[in-house]
Amino acid sequence: MMSAEQIPSPDFTIFSGRRVFIETYGCRYNFGSSAKLAEILKHEGCILVTKAEEADMVVLNTCTVVASTQRRMLRRLASLSDNNLYVTGCMAEVQREAILAVCRPVFIPDAIIQEQYRNVGTVSSDPVAIVQIAKGCVGNCTYCITRKARGALKSVPLSEIRNQVTAYARAGAAEIQLTAQDVSAWGKDIGLTLPDVLHALTDIEGDFRIRVGMMNPATVYDILDDLIDAFSGEKLFRFIHLPVQTGSDRLLEKMQRGYGCYEFENIIRSFRRQYPDLTLSTDMIVGYPGEDGSDFSASRSLISRMKFHKVNVTRYSCRPYTAARSLPDMPESVKKERSRLLQEDAEKITAALHTQYVGRILPFIVTEKIRKGTVMARTPSYLGIVLPEDLPVGFFGKAEILEAHTYYLKGKRI
Repeated sequence: MMSAEQIPSPDFTIFSGRRVFIETYGCRYNFGSSAKLAEILKHEGCILVTKAEEADMVVLNTCTVVASTQRRMLRRLASLSDNNLYVTGCMAEVQREAILAVCRPVFIPDAIIQEQYRNVGTVSSDPVAIVQIAKGCVGNCTYCITRKARGALKSVPLSEIRNQVTAYARAGAAEIQLTAQDVSAWGKDIGLTLPDVLHALTDIEGDFRIRVGMMNPATVYDILDDLIDAFSGEKLFRFIHLPVQTGSDRLLEKMQRGYGCYEFENIIRSFRRQYPDLTLSTDMIVGYPGEDGSDFSASRSLISRMKFHKVNVTRYSCRPYTAARSLPDMPESVKKERSRLLQEDAEKITAALHTQYVGRILPFIVTEKIRKGTVMARTPSYLGIVLPEDLPVGFFGKAEILEAHTYYLKGKRI
């Protein structure tokens, strides 16, 4: 039996003329890799299909951020084991032996995708495009397997980022998402900063807007003033995704996040002073080893104070290759209950925030067609408005808000 290290990466010419299905899980970075892979395969003359049953070859882009996702990946891989199967993504980088226990795929390292894509020179015509601006991170969070999978920070050159954004704009993208494991860490390895990127993209022509992806408070803090200034560009959505993970300074220190609640809240308040309509998303982990009642109460209190538009709540799960893997876990029932309470708190706040928009008139840009006769539009602060009209992607207009739902608004164009 070959070991994981002995299994070769594919020569992409073998896909030529074949029907290929790509299935993607996880973060926006993974979806960006799949978009690049699709362009590589089209360049090689393959036919992309929408179902595994229709394909000669199946590519699974994997995620392993939490234990439940890992189990889901293994079940899916087992179900596809009779196919001509190829695997990429985080799980393929760090858990090949687990994959080989359920199937015998060919692995496609992400580095191979990035290298091959440089030879293609085309981008997809999707209305929502993804531009990967860096890989890896500078952090050392005790619970995170992603650092092991993606490695140390490697920033994409500024000229390459600008070229990709320009290409997507010319291809008709209305929303261009900048993504990385930590977007605000961009440039630390090459002597530049994220504001340099944002300023460099503001003069690109086209009817599109830019969404800045997930940033780490620890890497935001040193560039805060310049970053706030960079968000003044008219092509940027006033939206930030800033994971706090817990409202407990004690746990933040144990997690080795590199900041405390004071620093996190100062970032938010500084942004909101400049942009009162800012839309804010965060992530929370419940049940980190040693989390007691006061730690959990601190997380609930932080949510109440900061009034996030969206909170992604995750139950802690032990991951291999992490510093926290040897710490005693807490009962799943406790994590489940705390997750439920935190999610309820967050959704009440989100609903209240959205209700205040009913009756107001908001500008928008159409970014996606949901189905025939219905589109998704985004306000300058990235609030989602569902409009019952067949408008073209990239269309600018104004809408009266008629209904508020937990994660979106409904309106009509005026």
